[in-house]
Amino acid sequence: MFQLKSLTLAVPLTLALLFNNAYAQTTPAEQIAGFVAQSGQPAQAARGQEFFTSKHGKEWSCSTCHTAKPTVDGKHATTGKVIAPMAPAFHPQRFTDAAKTEKWFRRNCNDVVGRECTAAEKADVLTWLLSLKS
Repeated sequence: MFQLKSLTLAVPLTLALLFNNAYAQTTPAEQIAGFVAQSGQPAQAARGQEFFTSKHGKEWSCSTCHTAKPTVDGKHATTGKVIAPMAPAFHPQRFTDAAKTEKWFRRNCNDVVGRECTAAEKADVLTWLLSLKS
């Protein structure tokens, strides 16, 4: 009886985890399309590069940790931790999980801009990062 009860609980939990992992997987282009739909304006790579490399009233820019050339490793300004390249062509797992993308945008935008980034800003930055090729 114990084994059957455990199996009865384990199967739905396993299916839920598989569904959530499959749901979270996405492409950078799909995420850009979602941000563009939210913002109602087309993404622009040049605007994304400008946003990424500029300061926005706070001490850091995105490029402070990720470098102005996000095709190479960066380094966190405070901890010194190495950060893999941001450009998907140089780090294929980048921006393949929408939840992680949102988590890191929320955290990093607060550090850089002092607020959450807008959907248009996210679309612009991702469009620029996606345009960087090897």
